[in-house]
Amino acid sequence: MTARTMLTIAALTVKEASRRRVLRALAGLTILLLALSAWGFSRIVAEFGTLTSGEAKLAASVVLNLVMFGLSLIATLGTAFLAGPTLSGEIESGTALAVLARPIRRSAVLVGKWLGLVAFGSGFVVLAALAQCLVVWATVGYWPPRLAVGLGLLAAQVTVLLTLGLLLSTVISPMASGIMAIGLFCATWIAGVVGNFGNALGNESVAHVGTVSQILLPTDGLWRGAMNAFQDPTLRGQFSEAFSGNPFLSEAPLTIAYLAWTGLWAALVLGLAAVAFQRRDL
Repeated sequence: MTARTMLTIAALTVKEASRRRVLRALAGLTILLLALSAWGFSRIVAEFGTLTSGEAKLAASVVLNLVMFGLSLIATLGTAFLAGPTLSGEIESGTALAVLARPIRRSAVLVGKWLGLVAFGSGFVVLAALAQCLVVWATVGYWPPRLAVGLGLLAAQVTVLLTLGLLLSTVISPMASGIMAIGLFCATWIAGVVGNFGNALGNESVAHVGTVSQILLPTDGLWRGAMNAFQDPTLRGQFSEAFSGNPFLSEAPLTIAYLAWTGLWAALVLGLAAVAFQRRDL
């Protein structure tokens, strides 16, 4: 009964999310970004037609990762502001009290909403990223070598941030939870860039800034793994100097240990959200 309840709530959450105005805003921003990227990639071919195959791959990888970061940011904005109203908004409006007056566990409601939001957010970012790859292939003939891995890591990044947003929504207002989730996402990315420069300069203290931030909030670590999957693996040997401090190139794929930590992190945060939701007055 509990599993069926969670799936029902997940389906209702997806249906509700698809009706929100934020979806239209996300779709508009995504279409705009795809159109601009198509124009940008076409200009690469027109302006730099004399590039060697290696140089063309490097240029395509950097610009593709830049655009993918834009898509990731759009998905982040959407999921952050979708997760907030999911719990906190329903508590403030009294909807949660009406639903939980029935013999339904709060944890089942929380997990059901989480599943629905994960399906919605992951589906959105995967479809948008796949469309972007098709744009790149049509304009410059470049296709990411490990596309499935990159798409999976982008979906995992959205899932991590959505889980954090759900936890925040159990203790603060919807708007505040969205703003805080986005702020932490941006702060972690900046810390990752700082750590990347620390590695390039051989400064271990600065490099640890990025490492610690990627452990505390795995979004940036997952993003760097996705970048590595989208770029050609031969570039590291051909243009090693281009990787020094570059925020849109990644030197190494993610380790199994880091992926395991990400899964554990998501489970722990979701568990904290369940505890906070269980104790919150409706």
